[in-house]
Amino acid sequence: MAKITYLLFDCDNTLVLSEELAFEACADLSNELLAKHNIKDRYTGPQLMNEFVGQNFRGVLMSLQKKFSFTLSDDELESYVGQELARVIATLEKKAQPCVGCNEELEKLAKEKKYGMAVVSSSALSRVQASIKKVDQAKYFPPEHVFSAATSLPVPTTKPDPAIYLHACKVIGVRSQECVAVEDSKSGTLSAVRAGIPVVGYVGSYEGSEKQAEMGKVLRENGAMVLMTHWSQFEECLAEIEAL
Repeated sequence: MAKITYLLFDCDNTLVLSEELAFEACADLSNELLAKHNIKDRYTGPQLMNEFVGQNFRGVLMSLQKKFSFTLSDDELESYVGQELARVIATLEKKAQPCVGCNEELEKLAKEKKYGMAVVSSSALSRVQASIKKVDQAKYFPPEHVFSAATSLPVPTTKPDPAIYLHACKVIGVRSQECVAVEDSKSGTLSAVRAGIPVVGYVGSYEGSEKQAEMGKVLRENGAMVLMTHWSQFEECLAEIEAL
């Protein structure tokens, strides 16, 4: 194992408890879209989150088109993406909270100065920035090291595409093997693994021990090297990867 020099953190439900808020904000928009296309199915926020967690809204729209056999024009797609982003940011700016124990761990890492730190998210850059600002985490990440699969790439994409992790490594100037990623979803874990980056699977944002165990199994099956249920375990998890 190469020496680890950089830590790459997913944002939604890894650094910031934002997924539930975001999916609540976009469920109504998704239902408006389905109604427009005469599709009777409807989603609640939790249902949308359960089915599409880890994807940005562009990815959700692509999945909905495939699942329900309808087509959006490029202009319609961009319009819905823009509407969803505005709704979600407004919600996050009011209600977002940090994942339990995360700020304390980031503060410790910042003081130690042993690793560089970056955010690597599927979500739009403005949403990520609003999230980490609201929970007082922006100070830990240089603005140029906050990356978005929806915004930072020449062609927008979403995890599990590894493109955003490969882009982040290139911009930072590190090899994949010198990084560790922290991810809470199957798509995020696959994105990092496909980029050649070791993954700490974080399940602390899932409600209840049964769901945490279920998601831990999913993350393990998709390449996470170690699992973390609380941010107080991060140092131990990182040491376990570094010892390999």
